[in-house]
Amino acid sequence: MKRIIFTTLFLSISIIGISQEKKAYQLFDKKGKKVSYEKLLNAAENAQVVLFGEYHNNAIAHWLELELAKDVASKKKIVLGAEMFEADNQKQLNQYLKDEINQKKLDSTARLWPNYKTDYKPLVDFAKENQIPFIATNIPRRYASMVSKKGFEALDNLTSEEKTWIAPLPIVYDANLPGYVEMMKMMGEHTSPNMPKAQAIKDATMAYFIQKNLQSNSVFIHYNGTYHSDNFEGIYWYLKKASPSLDIITIATVEQKDVEKILAENYTKADYILVIDEDVTKTY
Repeated sequence: MKRIIFTTLFLSISIIGISQEKKAYQLFDKKGKKVSYEKLLNAAENAQVVLFGEYHNNAIAHWLELELAKDVASKKKIVLGAEMFEADNQKQLNQYLKDEINQKKLDSTARLWPNYKTDYKPLVDFAKENQIPFIATNIPRRYASMVSKKGFEALDNLTSEEKTWIAPLPIVYDANLPGYVEMMKMMGEHTSPNMPKAQAIKDATMAYFIQKNLQSNSVFIHYNGTYHSDNFEGIYWYLKKASPSLDIITIATVEQKDVEKILAENYTKADYILVIDEDVTKTY
């Protein structure tokens, strides 16, 4: 009898413990099914490109970016790249990776994001410590700004050197892609047809530098705002345009109040959806 009572009490405590467990995140596949980190890792190891879509201020997303890079690198050769670094700063980034300049010099010579030290420096330092290439994939922001004001034609007068920092012109552009259409809707009456073009030149340039820096038998892990690769558009679309057979997996980030069940609207955003508790600490 005592044994039965003890067993019942133990099970009750275990159930209470499980019900009170707090998760910061949960991974799902594009069908809305929960998946393990191990499944994501296995997929990443066997891909040619991983597009990790993040929320720029989400601490869990940044933590998982570093963990995934470490784990893939333990089994495969990798290349890292990021939206957060502009192509004309590749020289300074390379100098830092080779220990030719220190962090202070990098701060003063490259256009680093305000949250670089907390969110991206760990990735860059991991690359530095392990002699992993890190590619600055984004278009210099001043050129994207030109496109947002005057369209793609504004890039025609760039110098030959300046054109090496962007995707080759003219770029393919489809204004009817849902992501660009949605951008127009979000901006309302205050936008112009050039706004999604500015997004497109970023997407095209990031895709171009990813493809340019692919290495055989390696995985290129790229970090970008989730909107740049959600719904298999943006960077993904441009990569597939250039190389239809390229093996790409995408990761999208979303925030929800409940991480145990993904909202239906988020099902097909990516191959893997990182659902993070909306209360998780923001880095800025």
